[in-house]
Amino acid sequence: MLIAEVCKLQGHEAIEAATGAQAIELATSTQPDLVLVDWVLPDISGTEVIRELRRQGLISPMVMLTGRSTKMDEVVGLEVGADDYVTKPFSMDELMARIRALIRRAETEDPAEQIAVIGHYTVDLGAKTVLRTLDAPEDVPEQVHLTKTEWAVLEILVRNPGRLVSGKQLLQQIWGPSYDSQTNYLRFYLARLRQKLEPEPSHPRQLLTESGMGYRFQP
Repeated sequence: MLIAEVCKLQGHEAIEAATGAQAIELATSTQPDLVLVDWVLPDISGTEVIRELRRQGLISPMVMLTGRSTKMDEVVGLEVGADDYVTKPFSMDELMARIRALIRRAETEDPAEQIAVIGHYTVDLGAKTVLRTLDAPEDVPEQVHLTKTEWAVLEILVRNPGRLVSGKQLLQQIWGPSYDSQTNYLRFYLARLRQKLEPEPSHPRQLLTESGMGYRFQP
């Protein structure tokens, strides 16, 4: 495959899969730095491949290649767990640039040490602590305790700073693949997180809802 040959010329080791099932098997066994998936495959769709890999816990960046160009198709690709979406026809230079950017981001991000500031609090994902910042007003509590589910929601958003995370993606990653329409869960937990972390919960500035699309953590 041409893309694999170009990747090799760029210094990457490329492992090819002929089918979606083979891709899932190879990706779970080798834990690659990045997964490149075509939407159209001989057995199952590329979206099913990405969804299954995410369900199995693979956190590597994933790129969807497709001839579909509508906004809704892009949303579907991102909903199942893709990190980027490249529409055909594309240049190899563009694809390689996106691959390099995703690999660099993955290498510099250490989820165990990732820290974010929300309102007057410092959120430490590794230590699982929410502590008052040094410059916070005196009436701000020194520490905030989050439930396991609140942490799960917050971690996904914080690990995707500035990026839209669909409600479906949040539901499936936290509660499982059969949960894709229980949006009331997310409204409840986002409201709880805003109440605990945002200075003005009714007018959030960082834990945002994008109506009809999903949620976003704005650093």
